[in-house]
Amino acid sequence: MSAPDTPDPPDRLELAGYLGRQRWFAGKGRNWQVAGAATVGELAPGVRIDTVTVKYDDGGTETYQVPLVAYPTPQEQLAHAYVGEESEVDGSRRHLYDALQDKDATVHWFEGVAEGRTVGNLAFHRDPTISELPPGGPSIVVGAEQSNTSVIFGDTVIVKVFRKVSPGINPDIEVHAALAAAGSTHIAAPLGWLEGSWTDATGERVTASLAMAQSFLKDATDGWEIALTSVRDLYAEADLHADEVGGDFAGEAQRLGAATAEVHAALAVALPTGRLEGKDLDDLADGMRTRLERTATEVAELTPYVEALRTAFDDLAALDTPVEVQRVHGDFHLGQVMRTLDGWKLLDFEGEPARPLAERRGLESPVKDVAGMLRSFDYAARHLLADHPFDPQREYRATEWAERNRDAFCAGYARAGGADPRMQPVLLRAFETDKAVYEVLYEARNRPSWLQIPMAAIRRLAAADARVSE
Repeated sequence: MSAPDTPDPPDRLELAGYLGRQRWFAGKGRNWQVAGAATVGELAPGVRIDTVTVKYDDGGTETYQVPLVAYPTPQEQLAHAYVGEESEVDGSRRHLYDALQDKDATVHWFEGVAEGRTVGNLAFHRDPTISELPPGGPSIVVGAEQSNTSVIFGDTVIVKVFRKVSPGINPDIEVHAALAAAGSTHIAAPLGWLEGSWTDATGERVTASLAMAQSFLKDATDGWEIALTSVRDLYAEADLHADEVGGDFAGEAQRLGAATAEVHAALAVALPTGRLEGKDLDDLADGMRTRLERTATEVAELTPYVEALRTAFDDLAALDTPVEVQRVHGDFHLGQVMRTLDGWKLLDFEGEPARPLAERRGLESPVKDVAGMLRSFDYAARHLLADHPFDPQREYRATEWAERNRDAFCAGYARAGGADPRMQPVLLRAFETDKAVYEVLYEARNRPSWLQIPMAAIRRLAAADARVSE
């Protein structure tokens, strides 16, 4: 954060300092200042929801949700969640803390969904497929998230609070509601959601999604962790192939592919669909070309492959058959799926948080989700090697593991009724190339020692020519 050009009131400076320390604040590394704040409403005396709008030097703005709990005296047990102080009308001061870290405050989110409360500008809604909420219990904040904050109640309910908010319904709520209404078994059941309305820093009236509640998958295992266990088992057996080790993941990859196809099919029925052709395909390809060229100007390792990679996007623009589009996951990888006793569940249909809401609610090819998962298999196979010297044998085994599970996923997708992604090589190569380019930029900026992971994919994709098999 850079200091504002003119001094801010102390309360605003404290608020800016608080935002700059949060994992979910996306403005790190950019010059910004607090442009305004608004109180959406009070859930209970001393417990309220505020929004804070920040303005960047490039003219862009973002709005963040900050649930607050106020106390007349400092609360030692909440010192880690301290936000700042504010003045009362009588001149006294109140101490403000992040309400999601306070068990006495979070109960109002659970009760709000359970009772369908409306409190001023705050309105809780019950999902129509749910007649009664699970029992809940004491709350605990999930510590691993980066773009939102989730609170688990007992071992039955999880409430996700959206930190960056935009006007309109959040895709996570919209898609889960559609899938629940369609009877999908591949999601955690949506229980309800919270929306609020307020006047923003420009004087405009805004209505936006603030939170959603779902059943908590207490017996589930993260897909990424299952895949990593399989890779560790492979590396521990120096003379066995991927299909010979006890932790072979291919069966799970195939079942995950089937679950993904079934979710895509349900979304195609429940929500709008469309087609891309002609100029629409040109625009899609142009966006991918632009990302490639911008990344190459920042990451020199990519430069030798730009011309070859560009052919993937040229081929996409040249397709003479329409591309079917629909609502998809939008940010699909092994960290977005959970294995439960009764199968795979897909999570977080919010899309890429950095993209504008209108884009995240747009129609895209299901192949984009497939490409994201295929890239995730590649990461699972290679990430244990990222901080070690190049080892030809382990590199070969990583490639073998990734290819085996990529094929298994695609086979499962096709057997469940989806179009086999391997029979759509132009689309698959374009989306996978675009994803790998994104990964190159991310790793170069954040984890340079991991750059070798997407660069291995870049070399493979640059050598491919989908036109031969289309």
